[in-house]
Amino acid sequence: MRKLILMLIAALTVALAMAQTQPAPAIPAPTTQAAAQPPVAADPDPVIVSAGAVTIHKSDFEAAVKTLPAEYQTFAMGPGKKQFAEDYLRMKLLAAKGLGEGLDKTPEVTKQLELMRENLVATEELKKLENSITVSDAELKKAYEDNKKEYEQVKARHILIAFKGSPAAQKSKKSLTDAEAKAKAEELRKKLVAGASFAELAKKESDDIESGKNGGDLGAFGRGQMVPEFEQAVFNAKPGEITPVVKTQFGYHVVQVHERTTTPFDSVKAALDKTVRQKKLRDQLDAMKAAAKPTFNEAYFTPPAAPAAAVEKKQ
Repeated sequence: MRKLILMLIAALTVALAMAQTQPAPAIPAPTTQAAAQPPVAADPDPVIVSAGAVTIHKSDFEAAVKTLPAEYQTFAMGPGKKQFAEDYLRMKLLAAKGLGEGLDKTPEVTKQLELMRENLVATEELKKLENSITVSDAELKKAYEDNKKEYEQVKARHILIAFKGSPAAQKSKKSLTDAEAKAKAEELRKKLVAGASFAELAKKESDDIESGKNGGDLGAFGRGQMVPEFEQAVFNAKPGEITPVVKTQFGYHVVQVHERTTTPFDSVKAALDKTVRQKKLRDQLDAMKAAAKPTFNEAYFTPPAAPAAAVEKKQ
């Protein structure tokens, strides 16, 4: 509860403070003759909570919900609606009490209000910039072609021979030294090149138990999903080719690539659109900063020198 109240206070203090600066609405002078009363329409913004001088309108409540992180909003407008209203009321009561005591005029709160105001305005300006960005199909296709390697996938299988101390070493098997593991992997590769069944050797010899059960099959994967040494060997191989023995932290691998594909443009278009938009936004922000020609007080930002005693101890 305390966390939610503090979240609300942080999100809504600006709005409450700004509301104080708004002039009170003019009260019309009473008329001497009662006018004909039209039918009373349903109030589009009814009061949903009242407590003394504090009232909460439907629009207030829904605006407060929108200030919450996305993961809380569904709950606050669903099963937690009444609970959130209780918490929101507590915040409003605390704020009313604090305003009555003049807490909004203290230097600490004034500074925080200004920071919150700047953050709110900056957030709105960021949204405006985001909405102004356009991305054409031509730009997306160029981004796709420029980064086509990122959309390559391979289907491969491997046989792993672990060495002593590697994560894949099995306690139930005789531990092999690095040299012994390499020699065994080289021997298996020779058998495969000579025509031995990859699936049978993988089931019998591989120290990767899970893939070994499936004949060494690793399924399809893209770049960045395997350790670098393994990835480099696999993506440099042609379909059907048995790679040279590859050493990784897990042991020695004998790998065969049996299919290479490239994810089609239409399948990655939406993700590409997001990436290109983000880059354009970063470029705009970088240009804005460069145009402002910022200077930094390097003396303030330079880390303090290490104490002499600590330097001597290291030596």
